Amino acid sequence: MKQVARDEDVTMEWLLQKIASGSIIIPSNNVRKQKIHNVGIGRGLKTKVNVNIGTSTLNVDPEAEVKKARTAVKYHADTIMDLSDGGDVGAIRRTLLEAAPITFGTVPIYEAYNYGVSVHKNPMNLTEDDFLKAFENNAKDGVDYTTIHAGITKEIAKRILQVQRHGGIVSKGGTITAAWMLKYDKENPYFEHYDYLIELARRYDVTFSLGDALRPGSILDSHDELQVQEMINVARLTRRAHQQDVQVMVEGPGHVPLNEVAANVRLAKSLIGDVPYYVLGPLVTDVASGHDHIASAIGAAVSASEGVDLLCYLTPSEHLALPDADEVKAGLIAYRIAAHAADLVKIRDKAIKWDMAMTEARRTLDWERQIALSIDPEEAARIHSRTGQHPGNNVPCTMCGGACVYIMLPQQRRYEKDKELQQAG
Repeated sequence: MKQVARDEDVTMEWLLQKIASGSIIIPSNNVRKQKIHNVGIGRGLKTKVNVNIGTSTLNVDPEAEVKKARTAVKYHADTIMDLSDGGDVGAIRRTLLEAAPITFGTVPIYEAYNYGVSVHKNPMNLTEDDFLKAFENNAKDGVDYTTIHAGITKEIAKRILQVQRHGGIVSKGGTITAAWMLKYDKENPYFEHYDYLIELARRYDVTFSLGDALRPGSILDSHDELQVQEMINVARLTRRAHQQDVQVMVEGPGHVPLNEVAANVRLAKSLIGDVPYYVLGPLVTDVASGHDHIASAIGAAVSASEGVDLLCYLTPSEHLALPDADEVKAGLIAYRIAAHAADLVKIRDKAIKWDMAMTEARRTLDWERQIALSIDPEEAARIHSRTGQHPGNNVPCTMCGGACVYIMLPQQRRYEKDKELQQAG
């Protein structure tokens, strides 16, 4: 809590009140022994960005995932999630926990699915104990927060077959859970045994990230009855967890047209209350394959400015393939831009200081300072140094050359110095 208070420039008294009310969370598993950089997530704090990595059943390369994890840490991801469902997911998770000393999340049902494939030879042969054991395994390994799809019930799953959805169910965890319930005509184990999950979460101080199993997978399905019905259940589950002092954040979509993004945040907050809201994107169009990090960063900036607290990034490979490390970086940078743009709305007095410093560096042609202040200094330096750029400060860049406004009207560059002299006089 002291670390978060310093990072966010808030008082401990203020922070304690917000944590006690559930409007701010600090995910931090009590068995995770390595020193990590904890972050606070919630209203009044900087918007945070999550990076997803992990293997698939068709691509199992733990070393590649470690590289992605290190890329995420290098370029300042706030949290990271291991979504592995291929290979030895337990061993991969423990390796990535070591590689990424930041807040770490997982989706336990992916481990259950992996167990179903490797042991039962069919993921639909899972037992209720398999669902619950997967959650416990993640908690014991030191995972700070876990996505659990507890809001989708058997009643809602049956409605899936009756409601016309253009994109269907696109959540892997939601699909696994729904298919299992429909096959056995049983209730969702994460809903049925929610009190047991709360008991485990209390024991290990694991934060619930209540998943949106029925998030829209197309802008055509945004805010349909399935999505809203699940959100109502999630709101009830949030209150139950809070009654037992378990930290909670709630997950949101997904694919949402631009004119509905703000409404989505307001609807969610009206249902769940003043609880951290964690949103994937949202994508504001479905036609940006290869550039979904851009299409979703547009929605992310709007949603965060309306009150979303944690943004889950997308990469250029979304809907196409497992991302590589370069695509992880591209997605992360796009989302850090979106997060900061939103903070200029939510916590302007604090966030604007970064932009003020950049403006001063640009006006004075201080290239070293400009590059250092950039959200991606490496890329800024690479671009600035190409195409015959004169080295050093106090020179124009090749964009304008001799027509640089600060060369043609040098009085602009002396503004700050002149103002200081006037004030001294």
